[in-house]
Amino acid sequence: MKEGFTVVEEIGVPSNFDHLSNVEGLIDRICASTGVSDDNYGNVLIAVTEAFNNAVVHGNNGDDTKSVHVRVSQNDDELCFVVKDQGPGFDFENVIDPTAPENIEKENGRGIYLMRHLADEVEFDKNGTEVAIYFKRNG
Repeated sequence: MKEGFTVVEEIGVPSNFDHLSNVEGLIDRICASTGVSDDNYGNVLIAVTEAFNNAVVHGNNGDDTKSVHVRVSQNDDELCFVVKDQGPGFDFENVIDPTAPENIEKENGRGIYLMRHLADEVEFDKNGTEVAIYFKRNG
């Protein structure tokens, strides 16, 4: 994650979809308290929930004895949602393009694509077990 951010809130939940509502509640609270516009709220919600879904399914392989942590930080210009799983990581430099003709009809593989197109910036760290998703506060 970039320097100069202050942690606003952080949660850790078991790695299963029963706890998606906790993550959505966090997103709602943060967006309301930081003045995220209605136009940008949907981008934040979709990108961060996609990161959570990827952490549960791909990172932790659906193992609900593991957890997913979501940390929200801010500076004067940006919000940053960091989603971290307890999995082995992945090669985030070589993710398939879901818009390629051979992938267009596949049912999965769009999460990272969505995150990158809905957020202002996406960074992977810790061998792919952590993703930082940035949104401009006034963008």
